[in-house]
Amino acid sequence: MSTSISYCTGFRPNIDESCTHLILGSMPSVASLDAQQYYAHPQNRFWPLMARILEQSAAPTAYEERLSMLLRHHIALWDSIAACERPGSLDADIKNEQGNDFTALLAQYPRIHTICFNGGKSFQCFKKYNKELLSRQDIHFYKLPSTSPANARWKMEMLEEAWKVPFKY
Repeated sequence: MSTSISYCTGFRPNIDESCTHLILGSMPSVASLDAQQYYAHPQNRFWPLMARILEQSAAPTAYEERLSMLLRHHIALWDSIAACERPGSLDADIKNEQGNDFTALLAQYPRIHTICFNGGKSFQCFKKYNKELLSRQDIHFYKLPSTSPANARWKMEMLEEAWKVPFKY
């Protein structure tokens, strides 16, 4: 059984003028693209993890409430990749990616001082297209372990320990 290569286009950022933190994934999964929602795969631990860290509660079930939870805590959400070719959902299969324009985003939202990468591919693609931004002294960068179900060796407690570091206000 072969998997055909799909052309994938990411989402617009979930962001407002009060955001100080930006979390970047790589490219939404097939489940997320189908649902038109960040981290829609039921086994992805992103939403439960963020709810635990930010509000010590269970994740909201409604997608709009999930996005609002992040904005309440001044956290924006986007992806390092604007578009790519990929069969399935694995980051390792991403080809011909195009990076998002972070120079423009940071100019439009100057309060952002912390950028967190959800997994290695997110950081790798950001670095490939934004080397000059990585040298900015006014922005802190955190390479965090992926919340993807493919990263099964990182249990929820381990993820929480790593992920809470950039969100200690």
